[in-house]
Amino acid sequence: MSSTPARIAALDSSNGLSTTPVPVPELPASVEELAAAAAIRLGWHGVVLPEMVLMGRKVVVVAELLADAHAERVCVGAAPEADKTTVSTWVWPEMEGRVPPSAVRIVGVLAVARHWRTALASAVPFSRYGNAAVVLPESVAFSHDYLANCLPRVRRYGVSVLLADDEKDLSVDVSGRQECVPAEDTAITRWVNELVYEQVLATTAS
Repeated sequence: MSSTPARIAALDSSNGLSTTPVPVPELPASVEELAAAAAIRLGWHGVVLPEMVLMGRKVVVVAELLADAHAERVCVGAAPEADKTTVSTWVWPEMEGRVPPSAVRIVGVLAVARHWRTALASAVPFSRYGNAAVVLPESVAFSHDYLANCLPRVRRYGVSVLLADDEKDLSVDVSGRQECVPAEDTAITRWVNELVYEQVLATTAS
């Protein structure tokens, strides 16, 4: 019996590759259900938010509410600020000490999709700031496209890949970076943090 996994063997065998288009598989569960299971599988502790659009990408954010910073903001009436122009001024040197603290920590960002290209397009922009992962149907991993094109990209960007089987069970196919290094405060990261803060409050209040 060969010890080479079937999907790796398929990549090495030109005879095993078909030019017939392969239908894109369906996800075995909802985005929210798969994202919640993925967060547990990856050991990401925090609130798993509903799918949202950030920087033009559909993603699921896992975030932790920072109790002390949140309490401080409640005391001074500093609600989440969704206006990008306003938040962009918060990183000006002259604003130091005059803006509310970040009240959430983004643990990681997930993209759940039927196709790896769609998932990566959503997840990769966030990989420069912290943990990022994609969830795909398990059958995608047996395609030549995934082996030859997806795997090199996820390793380059440090993105984790989880595969969902028909029973909704998840397995980790690629372990990406798992870092807890705070992202540098920029106009973009502060704005994203405020949008996530707003969603965390809405989700925990419901």
